[in-house]
Amino acid sequence: MRATLRWAHSDLRTHRGEALFLVLATAGIVASLLLATALFGYATNPWQRVFAQARGAHVWLHTDRAADAGELAALDGVEAVAGPYPTASATVAVRGTRASVELRGTAERPEVGRPLLSAGHWIDPADPDGVVLESRLARALLAQPGDTLALPGTPRTLTVLGIADSPERRYRPGEQPGLVWAPPAAVPDPGGQVIGLRLTDPGETDYAVQRAVTVLGAGAIGQVSTWEQARAEAQGDNRLLGQVLGLFGLGALLAAGLAVHGAIGTRIRGHLRDISVLKAIGFTPGQVVRVFLLLHLAYALLGAVAAAALTQAFGSRFPGRLGDAVGVWQGLPGHTVALVAVPACAVLFIGATTGLAAWRAGRVPPVPVPRPAAARGGGLSGAARGALGLRVLRVPVRSRVRGRGARGAGGSGVRGADGPGAPAPAKTGVPDPGEAAGVRELEVRVPPALVLGWHKAFARRPRSLAAVARLTLPLLLIVVAMSAWTTIDRFHTRPEQVGLPTALTVRADAGADDRGTRALLERDPRVAAAYPGVEVAALVPGQTATIALRGLGTREEPYPYALAEGRRAHGPDEAVAGQGLLDLLDVQVGDWVRMTVGDRPQILHIVGRSIEPENAGRVVSTSLDTLRENDPGLTPTLYQLRLRPGADPEEVAARLAASGPEGLEVHAVANPADGLSPLRGVVLGLIAVLALVGLIELLTTIGGTVREGERDLLALKAIGLSPRQITGVTVTATGCTTLAAVLLAAALGLPLAHWLIDAQGASSGIGAGIARAPSPGLLAAVGAAAVLGAAALAAVPSARAARRRLADTLSAVA
Repeated sequence: MRATLRWAHSDLRTHRGEALFLVLATAGIVASLLLATALFGYATNPWQRVFAQARGAHVWLHTDRAADAGELAALDGVEAVAGPYPTASATVAVRGTRASVELRGTAERPEVGRPLLSAGHWIDPADPDGVVLESRLARALLAQPGDTLALPGTPRTLTVLGIADSPERRYRPGEQPGLVWAPPAAVPDPGGQVIGLRLTDPGETDYAVQRAVTVLGAGAIGQVSTWEQARAEAQGDNRLLGQVLGLFGLGALLAAGLAVHGAIGTRIRGHLRDISVLKAIGFTPGQVVRVFLLLHLAYALLGAVAAAALTQAFGSRFPGRLGDAVGVWQGLPGHTVALVAVPACAVLFIGATTGLAAWRAGRVPPVPVPRPAAARGGGLSGAARGALGLRVLRVPVRSRVRGRGARGAGGSGVRGADGPGAPAPAKTGVPDPGEAAGVRELEVRVPPALVLGWHKAFARRPRSLAAVARLTLPLLLIVVAMSAWTTIDRFHTRPEQVGLPTALTVRADAGADDRGTRALLERDPRVAAAYPGVEVAALVPGQTATIALRGLGTREEPYPYALAEGRRAHGPDEAVAGQGLLDLLDVQVGDWVRMTVGDRPQILHIVGRSIEPENAGRVVSTSLDTLRENDPGLTPTLYQLRLRPGADPEEVAARLAASGPEGLEVHAVANPADGLSPLRGVVLGLIAVLALVGLIELLTTIGGTVREGERDLLALKAIGLSPRQITGVTVTATGCTTLAAVLLAAALGLPLAHWLIDAQGASSGIGAGIARAPSPGLLAAVGAAAVLGAAALAAVPSARAARRRLADTLSAVA
């Protein structure tokens, strides 16, 4: 054991830099996996906790006032019923901020769907104007208990008594109204009612909705929301962040394992004599294997423990969502298990990848075997031998004749044409008396360092291909990360290409003058176009879910949808749909779909697939004229505004809200990339970790190339190569290996990134077609930086090896 420890200590002192890089790379990888675990827990568990504590309803039905909740309670599979509660749509405002809300009359705190108070207190029967706000709505309004809410257009006011968490669908401006619990007296003219169903089997949600629609009638139900929709919205972008972190963490773990495997293999090849000495003095093969295996397991364990400790101590201090996620994750029951299991699995994986290379060390014979005179595959190929004598440039040179004879413009790389074996002088017609009769040719040969370096890089094919593959993996993941960054950036710089052609949404009161409103909007100098429209909830065939049916623009002024497939809707009954709706209905572009709006059927022909960032892609869009054919009295209730380049949406929104009538509500269109802002920092951190792994592999490749070049040093000096040229051989070999890895990473990484991003877009409902690759200039710059950096790293050790004394060289190859 003492000899083992002394050997390990000597190895650590000799390779301090490599050991530090292995520890840092392992720490970065384990930290990424722990953050991914925290984000997954943050995405799901808080909602699950609220749902369990509130005894949340699995289905919420918005019906008319005549629907009987008693009939629903008698359905099979219904455990309990919440309500019915009278509801009314309204707009509330506080400190200049407005929001669409649903006033829900609840005299007492319900047992099913029970709101969990986080601030203030519940409704007081003695205060008829006291209300409780859902927490997300309260954050949007910046409201606190004690604030007064105004109802624009009416003299009424509401007082905020409390703020509560709810497992129902969250407030989303322009999509989902906020929830306000109020006394029944505060809902004087309810437009409908809401009923919640808690099921014995949550997996039977669709069947329960079908039974409810059958019992109450399709015309009685206006909207259906389920617990799956609420959970998906609660997970939102956190789930995507967790998926990205997990994917890149696993990829980096694989790359690090391969890099460690390559480092051990290269170290074993460079220390065959030392291993033989160890065995000669009594080390068994098992002891030799354990020396290498335990040493690298110690590096991995140190990095994993450091990552776990730093994440536990400082993870909650990360800015933004990452810090919140770690803080919530640390309070969950499975936190301790994950904190131990993730680093342990990473260490075991790295240990497994190093086991094979360490096993090879145990097979080294105790008596050094003389190296063959020529390594297998080490001889120069015919192409390499031809390249050494290749003439790549010939320039005819005519020398002026002065006096007797003509002297050649000789020099390095120049051979006179009048020497032995020279070609015949060129015939030029009338001779020039001031010009020599012979023609000289300038020859430029390929530098031998380039030929020998290229040959060294790819001479041993299995070993060379393995080195290229290990270096390709981190570079490939960097290309994927850069593609993710470019795609996110496109949502901000080119929103019209990802389904966000407009910047502002304006909502008007029912019955507002359409012409007057459009004139007011188009009068603003920063507004390029105003598209009138309506948005209603519709039941899909089978009546198991609610989708958004939109009528935007007219046939004369069509709405500029971002299409990923098919064509625009021009004719009657034509529409475009999001990926989420196509998946929900299991239809394709070209099919006809039937839906129900209230008690009126609507049949549309899907002619294109649009990129829909809203409502999980469950949107079918047509023109306002098409909806008017089914309902002639339909009037626009919203306007989508496309602004001129350079216009500030907030400034335009404030100006329109100030100059418009009381019922005019203006807000910015939600950009899904706004919630992905932490992903940029995550991508940068992942690129740094992957670059560190690639650096480890590059140092391993350089070290192996330098060691293998020691036996060729005498031969290279014997054929006349200078130390600078010998250095160029190693630098060229390293550069060629890196260049091959860069080209392979670009060739494989770009299609892989496109597929991964589009698959994520399709699963989220936005749809495929949002992926964008980095610019060719950026890819070229990253590739050039990798190649030049590799050459620069190889220059110092190769120059040191090229200037070694002959005695040292003889001892190394003996």
